[in-house]
Amino acid sequence: MNWKFWQKSKPKQKKGFVREWVDAIVFAVIAATIIRLFLIEAYTIPTSSMEKSLLIGDFLFVSKVSYGPRTPMTPLAFPFAHHTIPGINTKAYLEWIKLPYYRLPGFGKIENNDVVVFNYPMEGFRPVDKRENYIKRCVGIPGDKLEVKEGVLYINDEMADKPEGMQHMFNVKTDGPAINNRVLKKWDVTEGGPVSNNGDYVYRLTDAAKEGMENLPLVESVTPVLAKPGVYSEDVFPNSDKELQSNKSVKFSWNHDNYGPIHIPQKGEEIELTADNLPFYERVIEFYEGNDLKIEENRIYINGVETNKYTFQMDYYFMMGDNRHNSLDSRFWGFVPEDHIVGKAVFIWLSIDRNATKFFERIRWNRIFNLID
Repeated sequence: MNWKFWQKSKPKQKKGFVREWVDAIVFAVIAATIIRLFLIEAYTIPTSSMEKSLLIGDFLFVSKVSYGPRTPMTPLAFPFAHHTIPGINTKAYLEWIKLPYYRLPGFGKIENNDVVVFNYPMEGFRPVDKRENYIKRCVGIPGDKLEVKEGVLYINDEMADKPEGMQHMFNVKTDGPAINNRVLKKWDVTEGGPVSNNGDYVYRLTDAAKEGMENLPLVESVTPVLAKPGVYSEDVFPNSDKELQSNKSVKFSWNHDNYGPIHIPQKGEEIELTADNLPFYERVIEFYEGNDLKIEENRIYINGVETNKYTFQMDYYFMMGDNRHNSLDSRFWGFVPEDHIVGKAVFIWLSIDRNATKFFERIRWNRIFNLID
């Protein structure tokens, strides 16, 4: 007969204070890491390239599920650090294990004018998912034809929608007196200033600020600062890519105000390669899609086979900052591959003006919980 049911069970040993805290911390780190990787992540705006749509000091949430969360390609990493461990300035990841790019299903695809966070594609010295995070507006999606004419963006030969906060550079001429700081504050003009002692100013202005300036009695003229069509700039893509193997004599008389037309690659699309268009797609073929590309005696070899055609393996995007004359974007370094896409910027949860002199004015209360358009 089994008499064990008469025996009292031993009480479970109570966890110690230290053990409880360790378990709680481990659970919190795991839960936060999963949320950060697959659901939503916090970012802050460090530069003025998206002014006035997004301001320096805006803290925002970026949705990973909008386009589908990207599974980690460099899984061995220090928690909550991106590519560098704060304080000791060393790598926050190990490259012992590298996984291929894969994206889980999401709620939708990137659309024109979405504000997108992505990994900076020109950082070849880091793994894709550990490259610096950038935020820009996606102005061109796969298959689009993009062109900029005298500062105006066209997509598929139609004028693109202008974000409300977009700003350009303008020459402002006054009849002598300086523009009052209260006026600048009223129109939220934060970039620019005098360029002479004769009433000449250069400011970056939104359409609303430009109209406000034009209505000031002391202002004689407000004219856009634009590069002339046909003026060659070595800073814009593909002129800016110094690693191209293709014919260096093929140059494009483009600049940041007059750019294109350029075709944005689409997954599965086959194109004919020529000496004229190879500079656009050379980096795509070799660096982003991992092929061995060689050019010998004007003949193109991909993975050792001579060819004049190529089929894209990924979708690509064209990103631009809303602060069009103060943005390092796709006009300068080209396409953003789909495996570099992090997520969609959805709303601002806090905004801090570090230039404010009074403590309670440092928080931009009118921006908190604003959706990002």
